[in-house]
Amino acid sequence: MQFVEEIVVDEFLPTVRSLLAGDLRDRGLTQSEVADVLGISQSAVSKYAHGDVTVNDRIAADQRVRDLVEELGTGLSSGEISPVQALIELEVLIRELETGGDLLAQLHEDAVPELADHGSGFRVHDPESDLRTSERILSSVRRGLRILETAGGFTALIPAVGSNLVECTPDAEDVDDVAGVPGRIFDVKGRATVPADPEFGVSEHVARVLLAARRHGADVSAGINITYDPELLDELVAQGCMAAEFDESGDVASSVGAAIEDEPDATVLYQTGGMGIEPLIYVLGSDAESVADTIRSLV
Repeated sequence: MQFVEEIVVDEFLPTVRSLLAGDLRDRGLTQSEVADVLGISQSAVSKYAHGDVTVNDRIAADQRVRDLVEELGTGLSSGEISPVQALIELEVLIRELETGGDLLAQLHEDAVPELADHGSGFRVHDPESDLRTSERILSSVRRGLRILETAGGFTALIPAVGSNLVECTPDAEDVDDVAGVPGRIFDVKGRATVPADPEFGVSEHVARVLLAARRHGADVSAGINITYDPELLDELVAQGCMAAEFDESGDVASSVGAAIEDEPDATVLYQTGGMGIEPLIYVLGSDAESVADTIRSLV
């Protein structure tokens, strides 16, 4: 398994540093000055100068790379460009070369041929590709779960029906577009237990609340359910959250929608229970990590 970021670190960075170090030395800078400008050691500059660092010929030959090296060499040597500005320019070029079928994407696909074609014409390096979006969301949920697992006292907030931490795609329409924990999070002997890695389409209840809020204008992409407690609700409001009550005994989508329409900025939805319905609080946010952070602040 090799990520495109590894190619950036292992091949692009040494090549560009070598070219830039050589350019700066040609402009009369000493090894010490080059080291200061590039933020590397003098011994590293010496290695670049003596060709002791492997250079990727395809990267070195790319005209955009060569043009930027010359531009940065001119600016860095004269002081017209700061090292931070140079870093930003290089970051922009890296993002460009990672996109679609461009240079870094090609090198990545050469290293991992299976990525060259995924499904019907799918390209993994398209920045808005479904796979990249899905993996980003799953990663966010995993990070949020780690926050919850290490938050002392979180188990006290898990309701009898279990909790679920979810996050949806930007254009989510149904539960299949929402990632969550299969089987929910439960308190097992005082420890928050996540039964499996997050997947899409496995959370129906919390997902439905999140989707209903979004359909009625809520600017949120993630959520979690916790046990209802008036003190918890007060604490969330004290932290700046807007709270709105809804009725879960009827149609959830409609009642959540009505609550959001009454309080468009609500990021905490709650219902106080009823016959056979456990009272719950739903905390919503921009992503799974931020939601988990909010929950951690309660314990």
